[in-house]
Amino acid sequence: MKLAAAALLSLTVSVPALAAATSSGQLPRNVVPVLYDISVRPDAKTLTFSGAETVTVDVREATRTIVLNAADLDVTSATFDGKPAKIALDKDAQTLTLTLSAPATVGRHAVAFQWTGKISQSASGFFAIDYSNADGTPARMLATQFEAPDARKFAPMWDEPSFKARFRVTTTAPAGQLAYSNTPVTTVTKQADGSQLYKFGETPLMSSYLLFLGMGEVDRKAVKAGPVEIGVITRKGVVDQGDYALGAAKRLLAYYNDYFGQPYPLPKMDMIAGPGSSQFFGAMENWGAIFYFEPTLLFDAARTAESGRQQVHSVVAHEMAHQWFGDLVTMEWWDDLWLNEGFASWMEGKATSVLNPTWKADAVAVAYEREGAMQLDATAATHPIIRHVQTVDEIGQAFDGITYSKGQAVIGMMESTLGEVKFRAGIRTYMAKYKYGNTVTDQLWTELSAAAGRDVTKIAHDFTLQGGVPLVTMTGARCAGGVTTVSLSQGRYGLDAPSKTAQTWHVPLVVATVGGGSTSAVVSGAQVTPVKIKGCGTIVLNRGKGSYTRVLYDDAGHAAIVRDYAKLTLEDRVGTLGDDFGLALGGYQNLTRYFAVQDRVNAGSDPLEWSVVASKLGTLTGLFDQTPLEQPLRTRTNAMLSPVLARIGFEARPGEEPLANNLRETLVGRLGSNGDPMVVARARSYVGQLATNPTAIPASIRQPILSTYAINATSAEWDQLLKLMQAERSPVVKNRYVSLLGAARDPAIGQRALDLIKTDALTPPQKASLLRSVAGRHPDMAFDWAIANRELVESFVEQSQRGGYVAGLGGGSNDPAMPGKIQAYADKYLPEPARKPAQQTIQLIGVRKAAAEKLRPGTQAWLGM
Repeated sequence: MKLAAAALLSLTVSVPALAAATSSGQLPRNVVPVLYDISVRPDAKTLTFSGAETVTVDVREATRTIVLNAADLDVTSATFDGKPAKIALDKDAQTLTLTLSAPATVGRHAVAFQWTGKISQSASGFFAIDYSNADGTPARMLATQFEAPDARKFAPMWDEPSFKARFRVTTTAPAGQLAYSNTPVTTVTKQADGSQLYKFGETPLMSSYLLFLGMGEVDRKAVKAGPVEIGVITRKGVVDQGDYALGAAKRLLAYYNDYFGQPYPLPKMDMIAGPGSSQFFGAMENWGAIFYFEPTLLFDAARTAESGRQQVHSVVAHEMAHQWFGDLVTMEWWDDLWLNEGFASWMEGKATSVLNPTWKADAVAVAYEREGAMQLDATAATHPIIRHVQTVDEIGQAFDGITYSKGQAVIGMMESTLGEVKFRAGIRTYMAKYKYGNTVTDQLWTELSAAAGRDVTKIAHDFTLQGGVPLVTMTGARCAGGVTTVSLSQGRYGLDAPSKTAQTWHVPLVVATVGGGSTSAVVSGAQVTPVKIKGCGTIVLNRGKGSYTRVLYDDAGHAAIVRDYAKLTLEDRVGTLGDDFGLALGGYQNLTRYFAVQDRVNAGSDPLEWSVVASKLGTLTGLFDQTPLEQPLRTRTNAMLSPVLARIGFEARPGEEPLANNLRETLVGRLGSNGDPMVVARARSYVGQLATNPTAIPASIRQPILSTYAINATSAEWDQLLKLMQAERSPVVKNRYVSLLGAARDPAIGQRALDLIKTDALTPPQKASLLRSVAGRHPDMAFDWAIANRELVESFVEQSQRGGYVAGLGGGSNDPAMPGKIQAYADKYLPEPARKPAQQTIQLIGVRKAAAEKLRPGTQAWLGM
């Protein structure tokens, strides 16, 4: 899944051990599914469906009760081997218990159910996506989203990842519509009422959350990649926008088949584009039927910049990596979700780096993904990568930056430590050994250790079983006889008091000298570790930024880094910018150290460096929002960045490198957000032409130009944006306009956006998007409105987001009363297991406030105040 976005060499099936349950909240292990035969008949008009299934089960020990999952279903009948069974539904536990007339004997049996259910208008379970066709007529696409615990909303199931089984799906679709699932269609039969009965082939062994069913008035386009057919399924009229994704998927399939040493096992792999949105995810790795929301799969050259092409490739690479890490080999339980998501996040970057080297994916990961992980991991709101998950709410909370971005960084660190060849050998053995089964993380470490010829578990456990960010500090260096000895120690990097408590890691990193040698070392504990390197040049700690750690230089070491900044690799340059800014945020050094490095970024620097600088200055400005420092920061930032934009121009140039395109978007967006008069005027001119020319804005700057217009909009300009939204036929463009309606800096316009949410003009996902957009500019207004209209908000918030959505609206507030208001909301309206996101929001508000105080003196000095 991409978030709004892993016993024997022969085939092995994971069979849960006999027990009442592995832990509270999990199903008993005495009865397991073998094969589901599921038939559903949806009624898209009434948003209901009926279903029937027969499940072949393996009874492992005699029992009179069978417990499985069901949620939001009206189960009307149940039989065991054809005999009626009593039904008991537990709504809170989301379980269905059958009581049999006589104990079931050990062996194979058949359990059958009939039920009715509801089709949701938010992206969970069996759901509908409403949109308009090109001619303005209404359309509705149906799809499923089952990760993590929502297959039970589709059919009674053993809805836990360790209960792998095979699935056969049958469904009825209206005349003229196409139905699609994980496997190819075996037969399509026209019914007396004109509908079509679709039967799909049997799936491989897989977890229930990977099952998929969709239907609608769609187009499909396909290419062959060896024996596999790769398809793109879209709403009518836009299937050609899937050409880039098809080409990328074909290349990725060949790369992954080779990398994992296991060929993709299904005959087809469809990529389905949904014209909607979710508060939770952007794409989902259903085996053989990957679901994407349109912006993450389709590339519209007339409206999408180069960054959009890069996003499509990254998301496709992520979801395709899941076809192995997650689908072929699946975590035993959600505690090890990072085996899916961390690995897929790392693999998307790995594959992108190999297949598209000009995108500089490794450096981009250092600049953004690593920093994103550390922002959360360096606070009291962190948690270990592997953490115990028990309730449905806790499962949803596991999909966060620690699981994804820190997981990605730790996998990258392990590859850097072991070497590419040995690391890949361990992955191939792991895949061969556990295919079609379930694993826990230590089984991965075992295979990597065997391949590397060294035990990696000590390092791996330090980074996965405890939260937090290590800090490697240089306390001195001396050179003698052409060899430099560096003194290093290991502590903990944190942004608040709880995250600064002492903690020990075994930190692997490469220490090098500029123009000299390098050496690998492991630094652990507060005691000084001497590290020797050939050469007497500038010391570079954590060269390549392959290890997940902050590094802190002594004064002489940092001065040398500033002096020789241009001689560093791109990864080290952007990593140094990140480390120095982060260390200032945590109070470990003065902000002047960051500004000294920033001053080394000049006209000849890589576009990624300028993008990082613009991002850091945006963060700094945000910290002082609505304070006397805000406007001086905007003015200074504009003075720095305007000449950079002037150099690269407003429109893309033939032959320019991809990251220059990305920088152009970043600069226009930052300057526009700051109210730069020239950029704002350009935005107003472009948007004024959209009513008669929908592609008037150059694709390379379309998104930041629209954002600039929306942020600086007057009331009359907001009206124009509303008209554009109402007239728009493309669901993707329409959804973008909806979000923009909440972006205005003017609070009176923010209130108009909130009023719009109360109307029937928007779909439930659009209402969620608009409210979150308002919160980006006016967190206090948005939070208070959500509390005052709580029932309305709950009607469009997805179940997986109920713990964090409303609390998150207030996350940007500087009002001292906001933490108490968030806590009061959580205490009154959220069950205890769902309160963790609210508590995290409160903690992060405190971190932001403390960071502003730490950076105030350095900021004032930089501004000459």
